[in-house]
Amino acid sequence: MNQEQILNELQFKAIRSSGPGGQHANKVSSKVELSFHIEDSTGLTERQKKRVLLKLEKKLSKEGLLIMQCDESRSQHKNKELVIKRFFKLLEKSLIVPKARKKSRPTRSSIEKRLKSKKITSLKKSNRGKPDY
Repeated sequence: MNQEQILNELQFKAIRSSGPGGQHANKVSSKVELSFHIEDSTGLTERQKKRVLLKLEKKLSKEGLLIMQCDESRSQHKNKELVIKRFFKLLEKSLIVPKARKKSRPTRSSIEKRLKSKKITSLKKSNRGKPDY
């Protein structure tokens, strides 16, 4: 993953943020929207693109765009930094390949422990019944 290349491919749009704000709120576009087209990216290899498309399938639009927004701060620049950090964190997380699980068997001692505890529990429960005269 080439971060500088991907950073050049990102598209930003400034929008008016929602919520209360007073006199200044209706004049300033502080909310930042980031959009990234995964299939057209040159910063990702074909294998990485497939992995990202598979992992982020539910977050993509019909055109294959990944759209993220940030309106936490009153500053447009701060929101832009935050959304870029989130974007790269999401990309890195989606590129992680989980380790293949190795089949293993329980050890003999663990099997014996389990059977012993089952016996104790069954004895405990059988002793709760009415006595047999």
